[in-house]
Amino acid sequence: MPTTQYLPFIPGRRDCPKTLQFSKSHLTNKKKSHFFGSPSPTLSLSFSLPSMEQERIRAPLLILHTSARNTSPLGRLGIAVTAFLATITVALLLYEGLLPSWEGHKGESRTQAGVVESEFGVVAADDGRCSDIGVSVLRSGGHAVDAAVATALCLGVVHAMSSGIGGGSFMVVRSSATSKAEAYDMRETAPMAASQDMYEKNPQNKSLGALSMGVPGELAGLHAAWLNHGRLPWKTLFQPAIRLARDGFVVTPYIGKGLKTSEKMIMTDPGLHQVFAPNGLLLEVGDTCFNQELARTLEVVAEQGPQAFYNGSIGESLVRDVQEAGGILTMEDLQQYKVEVTDAMTVDAMGYTILGMPPPSSGTAGLALVLNILDSYGTPDATKGALGLHRLIESLKHMFAMRMNLGDPKFVNITGVVSDMLSSSFAKKLRQKILDDTTFPASYYLSKWSQLDDHGTSHFCIVDADRNAVSMTTTVNYYFGGGVLSPSTGVVLNNEMDDFSTPTEVSPGKLPPAPSNFIQPNKRPLSSMTPLIILKGNQLAGVVGGSGGLFIIPAVIQVFLNNFISGMEPLGSVQHPRIYHKLIPNVVLYENWTIIDGDHIELSQENMQFLAQRGHHLKPQATGAICQLVVQDLQNPLNIKRNYRRGLSDLVFHGMLTAVSDPRKDGKPAGE
Repeated sequence: MPTTQYLPFIPGRRDCPKTLQFSKSHLTNKKKSHFFGSPSPTLSLSFSLPSMEQERIRAPLLILHTSARNTSPLGRLGIAVTAFLATITVALLLYEGLLPSWEGHKGESRTQAGVVESEFGVVAADDGRCSDIGVSVLRSGGHAVDAAVATALCLGVVHAMSSGIGGGSFMVVRSSATSKAEAYDMRETAPMAASQDMYEKNPQNKSLGALSMGVPGELAGLHAAWLNHGRLPWKTLFQPAIRLARDGFVVTPYIGKGLKTSEKMIMTDPGLHQVFAPNGLLLEVGDTCFNQELARTLEVVAEQGPQAFYNGSIGESLVRDVQEAGGILTMEDLQQYKVEVTDAMTVDAMGYTILGMPPPSSGTAGLALVLNILDSYGTPDATKGALGLHRLIESLKHMFAMRMNLGDPKFVNITGVVSDMLSSSFAKKLRQKILDDTTFPASYYLSKWSQLDDHGTSHFCIVDADRNAVSMTTTVNYYFGGGVLSPSTGVVLNNEMDDFSTPTEVSPGKLPPAPSNFIQPNKRPLSSMTPLIILKGNQLAGVVGGSGGLFIIPAVIQVFLNNFISGMEPLGSVQHPRIYHKLIPNVVLYENWTIIDGDHIELSQENMQFLAQRGHHLKPQATGAICQLVVQDLQNPLNIKRNYRRGLSDLVFHGMLTAVSDPRKDGKPAGE
């Protein structure tokens, strides 16, 4: 499989596609130029942060800035001539496809009850401020990947407990022009000094403290994707996140809940204490949070590129902080980090083509197995109602029995396992083991290894006006990762080493650890992250993914079934009560909780009774995965006259986009 190594950022080099070089070089900061002896209007891309009370990110389209105040008639004539010439220049750029143009585009979208509809572009993140930032990039002519860079950086500031440049991510990108889908594996790797028995004497170090840190990959992966697809300057995409970190952001209810849950950890670590408990008091909902050191880190990376992080001053400061806190990260680890760029894994099931991440993600293969089992019943009705829920639970149990055979394909041979999990004939054999009137003990499903219970993340979905799509899941693993914030860089350290299995994790009543997921230097741990792009007839049908560790795969499957198979509306598909299963213990976990906005989500009594009658043990829980969803209406094409970028096929379908951010969290989608 093709691999892209981390590429250093060198100022002045060609950092964008050749056909866009002219556009990028002219969309930098406001540098004066001269046109026929007079200062020309400056073409600039600007992001503005309004009042702290609103914290809504508004960014204008590409604007021609001129001033006509206190000028003479001759001066006004000069301005008019200059503006006319500038207009002709922009028109030529539009004609050449170097700048975006949509006839009739007024930058409006329809929003109702947490749902956004747009003819042009949408972003669904689990924080509304970051959705707004992503859409501001789209409005300024950015590719979906440009918006992904800005959105991910924003989340790393305002949701530092779940994501950030100290962690890693999976990203799936589909180009509408080429129909090619790429998988960007920017997952953390084990440091070169790591070994499979490194936590034998102190098991708690696997999840808590600097020794639990894997080599972070998010910045390198974002840069690799931007090099392939970006239209806007790298530096520009950092500005909103820098402002949020430097000027402060309001603590939302969900963030406040996370701070309270992690209070002991925050008060113990000097770096976390400095940011989230200034003056000795834990921040509360409505307070303003600042991370000045992270702002400075982002400023340096914006100017110098990720080279500053992986082979420069930022990396040196990070490594020094990590080692002083007891970690084993080195500059050589950072310098040797590689982003794995491959073709996306493709699954054809239930009438759709699904594009996702290959291993070490278990999400796409796991979803494929479950959908193929359900598809083998021969009718979409097989997934509906209480009986469909029973069949789903049984399919999930078979999937979880197989998933722990997966691992990093660079270190273990998983070809046969992946082949089985993608095989419709294999799924049919498993379906024959499912009975509609009963469930079975855990041993029936032939699981050999102890289940990896990975933790929280953040997910967002983006579709731009050209119907390029991005699905990205980002993580530092536990809340605030290993519980350490680098004081000199403002970066939260991940604790991704806890996603590996270790030989010493053995206890009575528990299956043995999975050897395919044992620690080795430079190896990536197994993951549940499931970023997906959905196609129907080679046209974009949707984008979906979730956060929530081991709950991600069941949640994403249920959202997919709700919307694309059962025909629920997008918001209802996400809101609908969910069930979860881990195989061991052999218990159906069902949602029963009052969420952030006050709504109560609970599995129906009818479904609970039906499952109990078949022998399922049920347990309520006030938690679950958080899913974001974007759906394109493929039934009603939009009648929009468009000026396509050069090379974009007229065959790309354009329907209304609907974006949903899960109400279980206080996120909001945004649209152009």
